[in-house]
Amino acid sequence: QVQLVESGGGLVQPGGSLRLSCAASERFFSINIMGWYRQAPGNQRELVARIINGGSTVYADSVKGRFTISRDNYKNTVYLQMSSLKPEDTAVYYCHAVGATTAMLPTREYWGQGTQVTVSS
Repeated sequence: QVQLVESGGGLVQPGGSLRLSCAASERFFSINIMGWYRQAPGNQRELVARIINGGSTVYADSVKGRFTISRDNYKNTVYLQMSSLKPEDTAVYYCHAVGATTAMLPTREYWGQGTQVTVSS
């Protein structure tokens, strides 16, 4: 089964930057959407950013102008460049993909295991 493996989380000071990466353990036959969600303690999981086939992007209002999502289609990898980080960005960040691993299988959702991002001085 395809796994999404995140990396790049950690502790950063307010105003700092981090880059998250998410790589699929094997190639997808097709991917419709790749993106990032986050969940802070006591909160629901929320969309941070996603990139759709063709390159269209969607961002949460809270991260617009600070975060940038990008994708390497050949490597089935998605990145999240986070800048001007704030304490309220502290959360577990989850990679998300919607796709099919073969032509015979239906499109479905995939989730990574999550990576902690902590913004604190």
